[in-house]
Amino acid sequence: MLRYGLTGGIASGKSTVGKILRELGFPVIEADGIAHDVMEPGQPAYSEVVAKFGDSILDPGKRITRGRLAAIVFNDREKLNQLNAIVHPRVEHEMLRQFAALAKTGNHTAAFVEAALIYEAGLHHKLDGVVVAWCLPEQQLARLIERGLSELEARKRIAMQLPVPEKLAMATEKIDCSGTLEATRRQLEQLAAKLGQGLPGK
Repeated sequence: MLRYGLTGGIASGKSTVGKILRELGFPVIEADGIAHDVMEPGQPAYSEVVAKFGDSILDPGKRITRGRLAAIVFNDREKLNQLNAIVHPRVEHEMLRQFAALAKTGNHTAAFVEAALIYEAGLHHKLDGVVVAWCLPEQQLARLIERGLSELEARKRIAMQLPVPEKLAMATEKIDCSGTLEATRRQLEQLAAKLGQGLPGK
């Protein structure tokens, strides 16, 4: 079973690509969900994150408030690096465990892990390839503003990630998400055929 990454700049269409890949029969592991889980009370990263960033990130139930944590780390690259150093090794461990479990079933030609920071975290070294979803920079900005960020906040989030051209230069496969949903799906159907998964019902 091939182990692929799925990444792209923030608001570039990565989640949409992940959804279509699932519809085409591929398992997609969500690194963001794993990161969320490892920061829950009693889980591996919780006490380290609270010790590093303080009680101000906690809600009344003592759970980490992701919005408060994001407000800290997306304004300070050093703090973002500190958070990633705590969370990424735990995410990688769980990602590899899930890939191994999927491989044992023998049901899939390939599986994907969807993660914003595949290259930044060095996860690509553990994978057989990486699919990079991309769109036009102005689309990226507009989508983030639609999600409720100010233009300044949106530009900060984009600037905190590896530039999209650098990701595309390292990509095994590139998916253009700047057009229609149908156009994106056609590209993924071609990828599915290349990976030997075939399409459901065919």
